[in-house]
Amino acid sequence: MSGENSPAIRIHGVCRDFMAGEQTLRVLHDISVDIRSGELTYLVGESGSGKTTLISIIAGILWPTEGDVEVFGTDIYSLTDTELVDFRLENIGFIFQQYNLIPSIDAASNAAVPLIARGMKLHEARAQACAMLDKLNILDQADKLPNQLSGGQQQRVAIARALVHRPRLVVCDEPTAALDARSGRRVMDLLREVGMAEGRSVIIVTHDNRIFDLADRILVLEDGRITHDGKDVPEDH
Repeated sequence: MSGENSPAIRIHGVCRDFMAGEQTLRVLHDISVDIRSGELTYLVGESGSGKTTLISIIAGILWPTEGDVEVFGTDIYSLTDTELVDFRLENIGFIFQQYNLIPSIDAASNAAVPLIARGMKLHEARAQACAMLDKLNILDQADKLPNQLSGGQQQRVAIARALVHRPRLVVCDEPTAALDARSGRRVMDLLREVGMAEGRSVIIVTHDNRIFDLADRILVLEDGRITHDGKDVPEDH
């Protein structure tokens, strides 16, 4: 296991290939980077640069073709499928760009899914989910189905679902894309609060320059490689 001062996430030599017809396309090239606890890290880059692929690998959703990923001292791709699912339920919250809400259940039940999956009783899980929806200023929509919500409201339900089980790692794909400036800052304040909590980390893919100032660290990807690692984003991004 990692020591107290070890990085929260270690990524070493990660490559990822996809098949394009009969050709193999490499979208990540030998990515090696450590991410610390209590840090709000952004992944920035043009569409197709590999950002979503990289965070999916960090979150245990997409296997690397080569390389290793260690999350809180666990080599996640050495786990069995069942162990990996359990590890994600315990440690990782993922905010998808497309929301991925269950259409047949209301907002509170959608937000409660990680708690229910861990065995919590439905009424307790919904109560905790409603508390998170309240923090996101959307409690009044708790009983509505996803198709009764706006895009921004669905995004906030998805964010509540990612945070409700208090994961140690939160991974986000464009969490403010569907939100106005005020709602986006509210969400980022909450994500930063989570990220500053002891032992937690937040990694965000974003093109939203309205929130660049909130980052502790910005990694720029170009053509599947990290080309910049610093506090500020280069002017051409």
